[in-house]
Amino acid sequence: MTTSDHPSSAGGKQPAIPCTPAGQRLVHVWDAPTRLFHWLMAVLVAAAYLTWKLNWMGWHVLIGETLLALVLFRLLWGCLGSETARFRSFMASPATALRHLRHLFRHEADLQVGHNPAGGWMVLLLLALLLGETLSGLYINNDIADQGPFTEWVSAPIANAITALHEILWDALLVAVALHVLVIALYAVAKGHNLLRPMLTGRKLLPARIAAPQVAPPVRALLLLAIGAAIAALLANYL
Repeated sequence: MTTSDHPSSAGGKQPAIPCTPAGQRLVHVWDAPTRLFHWLMAVLVAAAYLTWKLNWMGWHVLIGETLLALVLFRLLWGCLGSETARFRSFMASPATALRHLRHLFRHEADLQVGHNPAGGWMVLLLLALLLGETLSGLYINNDIADQGPFTEWVSAPIANAITALHEILWDALLVAVALHVLVIALYAVAKGHNLLRPMLTGRKLLPARIAAPQVAPPVRALLLLAIGAAIAALLANYL
């Protein structure tokens, strides 16, 4: 066949290059509310650390209240939200999570639609630490100027104990966040799994046989966010 006979040279057009490998397609695995929550939490935790270091306690308290509202939203979204955001879709037994981690350094195809078994436990740990940290902040007392809105509801020894717990939970949260980032890096290097891209774009390249998960309507997310914000505001300002 001569150059002029090649299909790619007809009309000067090149053959179309498929966007995805054969037998695969881009699947919408993470909805916008889940992704926004994830990145807002990352920004707000960093902001909480910065305001704590700079002793900008007014901003620190405001960030804490915002974190509480978002955590309450995520708990509601984990029960009523999109399929991959629901706790029942990704919470596995500890034994299953440990078996998954034993294959951490095995390079293999990533067929997980949502959180993997180990990732599900990390989500639960981070949410528990954030909830404990924000709720304990309602009772803190540093014996100088900073008090939570519920400090007067408990005795001084109890308030001081909760303040100590607040500091312990903060340290534990920072360790958990560091571990979370480390594991994401390990997945990228050891397994070849890019966990960040789907959390940014919402889409993931999967075999065509895998069905797309169900996505909850955005109006439901707005309603649950409003409920979480109302509860957080009630706790922080009116009780």
